[in-house]
Amino acid sequence: MSGYVIPNVVNRTPRGDRVTDVYSRLLEERIVYLGTELDDGVANALIAQVLHLEAENPELPVNLYINSTGGSPAAVLAVYDTLRFVRAPVATTCVGQAFSSTALLLAAGDPGQRAVLPHARVLLHQPAGQGRGTIPDLILAADEILAVRAELEEALSLHTGQDVATLRRDTDRDRILRADEVVAYGLADTVIRSDVPV
Repeated sequence: MSGYVIPNVVNRTPRGDRVTDVYSRLLEERIVYLGTELDDGVANALIAQVLHLEAENPELPVNLYINSTGGSPAAVLAVYDTLRFVRAPVATTCVGQAFSSTALLLAAGDPGQRAVLPHARVLLHQPAGQGRGTIPDLILAADEILAVRAELEEALSLHTGQDVATLRRDTDRDRILRADEVVAYGLADTVIRSDVPV
C-alpha cells in the first residue's frame, strides 16, 4: 500500500470501546475492498475474506469495492473463480478505477448488482508478459499469455454480452471507458449518482 497508514476506527458497544482497522470494520458490514494492485498476496486476502463471508452467511451479499490499477491475471482469475463459486450474491462497485484484468472482477458481480461511481474508469487491454530465457521458454510464455487472454475474453464475454471477437479488437490497444461507457459496454449495470448537488 505504498506506505499508506491504515486508519483505525472505534466501535462503541455496551461492553466498551473496541479499536479495529478500517478493513476489519468494513468486513463486519460484508464489504471487501480492493484498493491496490492485485498480486498473489492480495488475492489470497480477498479470497479469504469472501470465503469467510460465505461461511458466515451465504444468503447475505458480498460487496466488493474496486479501485485497482490491475495486476496479475492469474491472481485476478483466482478471485474471479471464488466470486463465481460462492453461493452468496456478489455486488461489485468500481469506486475509482478497475484497470486491466480487474475489470473482470467488476463485471463478475451478479446481474443488476454491478455499479460504478460517476468518475470511475475502466481500462481494457490484453495481458502482457516479460520475456526472458531461452527461445523455447519464450515460446511457452507467449503461449501461456495467449491462453490467459482467451480465458479473460471468454469470462468478459459471459458477463458483458460482447462477443469474443469484439473483445479481442477492443483489447488490442488500451481502451479507457468512462462511467457511462462502462455501463453501455456491459461491464456494469448502473452509474451511482448522488442526489446531493456538488
